[in-house]
Amino acid sequence: MSAVYLSKLTLPVNVSGTVSNVEYTIKDAEARQMIEDLGHALYWIGVTTTALTDGDTTNPITVNSESVTAKLGGMASYDGSEFVWNGSAWQELGKNNFGALAFKSSASGSYTPAGSVSITQGTDTTTAIVGVASNGTEPDAYFTVSGETATFNFSAGSMPTLASSVDAITARGTDTASFSGTAATITVS
Repeated sequence: MSAVYLSKLTLPVNVSGTVSNVEYTIKDAEARQMIEDLGHALYWIGVTTTALTDGDTTNPITVNSESVTAKLGGMASYDGSEFVWNGSAWQELGKNNFGALAFKSSASGSYTPAGSVSITQGTDTTTAIVGVASNGTEPDAYFTVSGETATFNFSAGSMPTLASSVDAITARGTDTASFSGTAATITVS
């Protein structure tokens, strides 16, 4: 039962005692009634181990191993179903785990845009580089002695041979990407 607040007060006389049946309006009565009504808004009790069905009048219920008496607007979850206490019985809202979702302190979302991405590749600068195919041979020197004559001999060896030229990137062009599609905003509250 909600509290009853006075909104008007009639006194037999005013403060000076000269006027009878003076009516005083209590200005905050409506505000107090509104606060009382807000107290009947939905609020989360928790997940109960007490078996609940639609129309069940079981109250109190057990939440976290404690006895909890539901008040008007109290919501509880049992076996994947959500129930709200209407003041005299539990009404099933559905099997949507509302409490576990509606009372999260944080949330996240993801979005994959529909559209296409195009990339324009930048122009690269290349230079032909020629490598070595074989090292060649080192020069060779030796002496021979015959009688009293020493002879100095040598071979010039061979020069390295070149390989086929290969193009190497010496400067990389800048690629640019663009997206065409529908923009979207995700709001989570």
